[in-house]
Amino acid sequence: MTTLLGIDIGSSSIICGILKGKTVIKESPRSFFRSKHSGNKVEVAPETVLKALAEAIKAIGEDSQKVDAIALATMCPAWCAMDKDGKALTPIVTHQDRRSVAEAHELEKKHGKAKHLRLVGCRPFPGGISSTTWAWFRKHEPERLKKADLVGHLSTYLHRHMTGARVTDPSCASFTGLYHTTKFAGWLPELYRAVGARKSQLPDVLEADAIAGRITASAARKFGLREGTPMMTGLIDGSAGMLLAGAKVGQLFNVCGSTDVLALCTDKPQPHPKLLTRALGVDGKFLMVGTLAAVASSLYWWREQAYPGIPVKEFPELLHKLARRGAKASGGVTFDPYMAGERTSIDQKSGGFSGITLATQREHILSAMIEGLITASAARIPLMMASKTEILPTVAVSGGGDRLDKLMRRDWPGKWKFRAVTDATMRGLGTLTPKEA
Repeated sequence: MTTLLGIDIGSSSIICGILKGKTVIKESPRSFFRSKHSGNKVEVAPETVLKALAEAIKAIGEDSQKVDAIALATMCPAWCAMDKDGKALTPIVTHQDRRSVAEAHELEKKHGKAKHLRLVGCRPFPGGISSTTWAWFRKHEPERLKKADLVGHLSTYLHRHMTGARVTDPSCASFTGLYHTTKFAGWLPELYRAVGARKSQLPDVLEADAIAGRITASAARKFGLREGTPMMTGLIDGSAGMLLAGAKVGQLFNVCGSTDVLALCTDKPQPHPKLLTRALGVDGKFLMVGTLAAVASSLYWWREQAYPGIPVKEFPELLHKLARRGAKASGGVTFDPYMAGERTSIDQKSGGFSGITLATQREHILSAMIEGLITASAARIPLMMASKTEILPTVAVSGGGDRLDKLMRRDWPGKWKFRAVTDATMRGLGTLTPKEA
């Protein structure tokens, strides 16, 4: 059985693990890096990711030098421009960034809403696509891009440093907004020229399980790896989780935590303006994704404001108690669940409450938040059902110990069964078998 070094890079931390199939033999502690928040801009200094990666690999020890191959899963979008030597010319602009709203409107006007949706699989949502970020830098910081030799997401940046390869996979390519996602038809000139890009600046698109390159001598020294170790192209973290869930056509996979992501695996994409349609990364499949940007983060924000005396471990009991009581517990208060914006809107919404009076108590507010989030969660099911894909009745679920997933699916229409999957991203990487490109 192939032994892999799995690398899982999220929004703020990196975990590395030794995998034999879907079994994690050894796993590093989280190695953290910081995002810089400035207004609607969210950036990560590229060198801090490299440093955190080296720390996570070091925590694995000598076992990291004994693996057959390396598998990579990353957050996305995480956009970065590089010079001819692979040095970053820009920060890594993450999926939390919202600076490019004006550019998004301009791109959609240029291409047409229906056409962009049909080709790319989604509308040009800031934070959900990186073409708007490229257009922003072209307009506001053109000097940074003058020496740009390669532009891509985090996986492309890491490969350039670790193997020298200029690659991405279909899942990350989908998030550029420059790729013909729905047909796997490569980079589209009308899309990349609209942001001032040249095809020579774009990475080669390989399947996620392809051996995209091998660890160079300099990378071996820097990261404590074995020179020549094969490294697969990799894919986005959500795709890795779907692989662990089975990635069968019709499979629903729900990850409920700070955000709530519901993904449907399909081989017949039906782009919808309220969903993100993107490539899985392997096997010619797609994911149709509905995301609630702030679930646990909204609820625990209110705990900090209104329930500072309740220990974090006891708070879930209150959440589930109020959810069982339903809307009557809210005292007529309602909640717009957009505390971190909306992933399928160009102009960002914000959270808000209505129906508040002098009689409103803290539990009314909390109940309203629960009900608003539950309603938003249930609203995604009809969108998935309209996809013309026959949906399997068993939903794979991954979440935290507070089991917010149980709360969030209270009002889902239809009859469902649920099975838990744990350590989904890391173990999902273990399903990949390296293949020669």
